[in-house]
Amino acid sequence: MDRFAALTTFVAVAERGGFKVASRHLGVSPPAVTRTIAALERHLGVPLFRRSTRSVALTEEGAALLERAREILMRLQDAEHVVMGRQTTPQGELQITAPVVFGRLHVLPVVADLLARHRQMSVRLMLLDRNIRLVEEGIDVAVRIGEPRDSSLHSVAVGTVRQVLVASPAYCAARGHPADPKALDLHDLIAGDNVRTGSQWRFGPHSVGVAITPRLTVTSIDAQLAAAAAGLGIANVLSYQAAEGLAAGTLRRVLDAHAPPPVPIHLLFDAGRANLPSVRLFLDGMRARAKSGAWQ
Repeated sequence: MDRFAALTTFVAVAERGGFKVASRHLGVSPPAVTRTIAALERHLGVPLFRRSTRSVALTEEGAALLERAREILMRLQDAEHVVMGRQTTPQGELQITAPVVFGRLHVLPVVADLLARHRQMSVRLMLLDRNIRLVEEGIDVAVRIGEPRDSSLHSVAVGTVRQVLVASPAYCAARGHPADPKALDLHDLIAGDNVRTGSQWRFGPHSVGVAITPRLTVTSIDAQLAAAAAGLGIANVLSYQAAEGLAAGTLRRVLDAHAPPPVPIHLLFDAGRANLPSVRLFLDGMRARAKSGAWQ
């Protein structure tokens, strides 16, 4: 029995909650997955999963094995990266995660350029508006907006974005522009449910918080922007998020003179991946895009 293949299959079934979905992820047939798990259970002498017609769940022994299996596979992957890092030509899969809108607008063009220039390279780009754990998920590079919180990872600053308050021309014509942040009490506000804004919006060079009472709260940036463009109020977003609406004239800036300091953008990666050619090229591509002023 190939133990590394068996552990890879075991982790895939455990993380995806089923044999069929694991087989699709691994690119093998469901019977092959079933045989591999059965062989692993015979080798260990314990059941790893509780199976029913509707679900697959880890046994106590399976749960104990899962974390150690992940660690073993991660160490193997790190060893491969050390060897691959000695190569000069990027090859294999580069896994990247980034916020949804920023990833679509500014990471995807960098990825497209890399794929066009390097035929032996592939990319898995995960666009998520939440932070995931890089090492556990096998992510090579994460694009994070704001100060990084994980001190165990390397971080490279590649630029900044700015807070912008936006409203539609029709809303501004009907309700006017607030003279200062305190005047927001007199306006309809559109809020998101993200950590950056929360129940306070920040203004000025010292980033002073001003409590806000939203008239509308939505759970996505696209919905905030659409609501603002429809004249429902003033939204607090980041410069790259509002760029298309501002350029098209469907949005206008509000309280620009009271904007807080810019928000940094970092690329986070594990030290073991720093010398991978594909990682180095992606970092260089993101730096170049930042210097071009694409997201300012």
